[in-house]
Amino acid sequence: MKQLTVELGDRSYPIYIGERLLHDAASFFERHEISKRSPLLIVTDERVAPHYLQLVAENLRAGGYRVATSVVAAGEKSKSLAVLEKVVTDALTAGLDRKSTIVALGGGVVGDLAGFAAASYMRGVRFVQMPTTILAHDSSVGGKVAVNHPLAKNIIGAFHQPEMVLYDISTLKTLPERDIRAGLAEVIKEGLIWDREFVEWCDKNAEKLLALDSEALQHALYVGCCVKSIVVSQDERESGLRAILNLGHTIGHALEAVSAYDELQHGEAISIGMVGAAMLSAKLGNPPSIREETERLLRKFGLPVRIPGHMDVDAILSAMTHDKKFKEGRMVFVIPTEIGKVEINENVPVEWVREVLERLKEEA
Repeated sequence: MKQLTVELGDRSYPIYIGERLLHDAASFFERHEISKRSPLLIVTDERVAPHYLQLVAENLRAGGYRVATSVVAAGEKSKSLAVLEKVVTDALTAGLDRKSTIVALGGGVVGDLAGFAAASYMRGVRFVQMPTTILAHDSSVGGKVAVNHPLAKNIIGAFHQPEMVLYDISTLKTLPERDIRAGLAEVIKEGLIWDREFVEWCDKNAEKLLALDSEALQHALYVGCCVKSIVVSQDERESGLRAILNLGHTIGHALEAVSAYDELQHGEAISIGMVGAAMLSAKLGNPPSIREETERLLRKFGLPVRIPGHMDVDAILSAMTHDKKFKEGRMVFVIPTEIGKVEINENVPVEWVREVLERLKEEA
C-alpha cells in the first residue's frame, strides 16, 4: 500500500492506495475515529453496487458500524438537485445526525454528489471517499464537491474535505474499457500540467496502463494523487495555483453541458479540451509541438481529440459563459507553455476560442 497526505493543517487527511483495501474498511474507519454510535450512509450507484456495496457494508457492520445505503442511477445525470434530495431523504430516513459520516463508494459522480450531501446535510457532516474508477483519483482528492445545473457543470457546490481517501485499485478491474481510457485522461493531465518526466513515463507505459497492470497503475495513480495533493495543499480554494488543475476543462465542461451530460464522458470531454488549449497555446506564440505531442499521446490512449460534428459552436460558447471559469466577460484558460508546464491566461479573446472550436470540428 502507498500512502500520502494532503497537507491542510488540522484538516489534513491521508490517501491510501493499494489492493483489497475495501476488505479492511472497518479498521481504516476505526483508525480515523469514525463514530459507531451514529449511523453512516454509503452512497453508491447502480453500476458499482452489485460489485462492492455488500462487501463494504458487511465489513463495516462486522466492525460495529450502523450502516444505511443510498443507491442512485449511474452517470453524470445523477449530479442533480433532484438526486441530491433523494440522498438527503435517505440520510434522514436512516437517522443520520451531526456525528454521522457519509461514504462515497464509486466514481467521480458519486464522490461529488455524496460529498456535497455531506457538506450541506445539517450544515456539514464528515465524509469518506472510496473511489472505484481511475477518473476519481482526481475528483476524490481536494474537497471540491458539487452537483450540476442543466446550464452549467458543478455550479452548485462547496469545498468540503474528506476524512480520508481509501483507494482500492482492485475495483478498477471491473471497469469497462471506455471508462479506463476516459479515466486515464485525467492521469495524463496531471503530467501535462506538472511533470514532463511523468508524461514520458505514461507514453512508454500506455499498454500496461490500458491493461490495468497493477504495478503501473498504482504508480500512475500515486503520482497523479501526489500532483493533486501538492497543488491543493498550496491553494485549497482555487484562489490561484489550483486553477492549473483545470487544463482542458473550460472547453470540456462546455461540451458536457451541450451534450446534456449524456454523450461524452468527463475524461473524453477533457481530452478534447486539452487539445483545444494546446491550439490556443500556439496562437499565443508557444511551439506548435505542444499541440502535436498532446494530441499524439491522447490518441495513443484511444481518447477523442475532436468535437463531434453535430455539436453547435454557438451553443458551446454559450455554455462557456455559464462556467465558473468565465470572469467579468473574459475567457479564462489554462494554457500549456511546454509539456509539463502551464499558465493561467484570463484574457483569451472570444474570437480565438471560436476559431479553435471550429477547427476542432472541421478536422474531425
